[in-house]
Amino acid sequence: MTKKEKGGRLDLQAKLDNGTIVNIEMQLRNEHNIEERTTYYSSKVIARETQRGTNYKDIKQVIMINILDYEMLGFDEYISETAVVLDKHREYEVLKGIKWYFIELPKFRKQHPDMNEKINQWLAFIDDYDRGLIKMAEEKNETLKKARLQISYLTGDEEVKRMQWLEEKWEMDRVSEVAYAKEEGKKELVKEMLKEKIDIETICKVSKLTKEEIEKIADTM
Repeated sequence: MTKKEKGGRLDLQAKLDNGTIVNIEMQLRNEHNIEERTTYYSSKVIARETQRGTNYKDIKQVIMINILDYEMLGFDEYISETAVVLDKHREYEVLKGIKWYFIELPKFRKQHPDMNEKINQWLAFIDDYDRGLIKMAEEKNETLKKARLQISYLTGDEEVKRMQWLEEKWEMDRVSEVAYAKEEGKKELVKEMLKEKIDIETICKVSKLTKEEIEKIADTM
């Protein structure tokens, strides 16, 4: 789904065939907390996917992909991969269980990405900024083209009408359910009052029901 269709933030999670967990977040506004938040999210992802008694060796890798519509890092690269290394041996990577990626869309737009690379095809699609790049991406990537058609359907006039109808139907159903619950509650109240031998006139005043309606309820007891 492109930026225009998804609003301010998108959070998706998928599991690859090898068990690797990929969490994708897209953020339009710089809230100045992406580093802290993605660190926190990664720990929650592992905790959620790990059951009690799990062997540490069986914990799968987690990949956190942050797609940002603002510039974050002071480098030209628009895709940045992080690694945890030893302080005195920067060439030695440790703690490989979590990988963080930061993709900065403004930098992607400024460069001339190679549209033969699938990652750039999908970034053009997600960014939804340069129609020329999107067209090239769709020509080179049939899966992406199908995704675009699917989104066009989901956001087209007919689908909008269908969603509006579903919303109206849900509202009507909710109103109906509330009214039914109130009616059933009123009947139970009348039954309790009848059991207490309260006179019909008083029950009418309390329940706002007619004498005939109360008599019908009494017949069901």
